[in-house]
Amino acid sequence: MKKNLKLQTGLIIGMTLLAALSRLIPHPPNFTPLGAMALFGAAYFSKKHLAFLIPLAAWWISDILLNNLVYAKLYPEIYQGFSWMGNPVIYICLGLIVLIGWALLKKVNTVRVIGTATLAAVVFFLVTNFNSMLTSPLYTKDFNGLLESYIAGIPFFRNTLVGNLVYSAILFGIYEWFLARRGVSKATTVA
Repeated sequence: MKKNLKLQTGLIIGMTLLAALSRLIPHPPNFTPLGAMALFGAAYFSKKHLAFLIPLAAWWISDILLNNLVYAKLYPEIYQGFSWMGNPVIYICLGLIVLIGWALLKKVNTVRVIGTATLAAVVFFLVTNFNSMLTSPLYTKDFNGLLESYIAGIPFFRNTLVGNLVYSAILFGIYEWFLARRGVSKATTVA
């Protein structure tokens, strides 16, 4: 039993890290595993701190690699010197999505995963575009600026939603398949 739980924990951690590292593969803007990773951790880690820490650590590692190996070459005027962190608002979104996962994925099934992945995309859209309105000189700091930032973000929302759904299908699907192959009768939380 303990061996099985260690294997499950290792699989969840490994899958989360691989999902985060998939950001290094060329992809459309905002087509990322962020929402799926947060929901996956929330659904399967019984220790709540791991549901935050594992996806955050995986995202942070992928940010370090992207910022210093990819973006530094593409945008040398922005990325000068070693970059230790990505956008803090993205980390906040990841944490909010973990909270959503705790609330809505107490029982994992296809309908709940699709619903929470969709809600996660909406939360990401609302939070990141609100932040854009606050921090970008492109937008006035009023309702009109907020509306403009949300309108400008609509094309990216589709990719966020599709990314959440695709990565959720991969992460949850592979893990549930693994459990079925191991003869585990239902998906249980680990660690």
